[in-house]
Amino acid sequence: MQFQLNTDSSIQGDDRLAEVAETIVTGALGHLTGRLTRVEVHVVDVNATKGGSDDIRCTIEARPEGMQPQTITHNDADVEKALRGGGKKIRALLDSEFGKLGRR
Repeated sequence: MQFQLNTDSSIQGDDRLAEVAETIVTGALGHLTGRLTRVEVHVVDVNATKGGSDDIRCTIEARPEGMQPQTITHNDADVEKALRGGGKKIRALLDSEFGKLGRR
């Protein structure tokens, strides 16, 4: 599975952040990572320098093998919280989608 992190100019997207993001998101996905070809994470500071609560937006796109890409968005107060919340949401979405396939 490929992992890619994208950030806007307000968030420093260095190697440390890429490592933290990959650890958090793949940890949340757990055993589902084997069914994915690629995961893209986009982290954006919505208000830039203005600050505010829930102004960090994390969008995660997961590409399951043989299926359409699945996408979620989660807003939170800081980057790590946004990544954790996004990881939980994408896990729930993929569990649901894979569950639907199993019932067919």
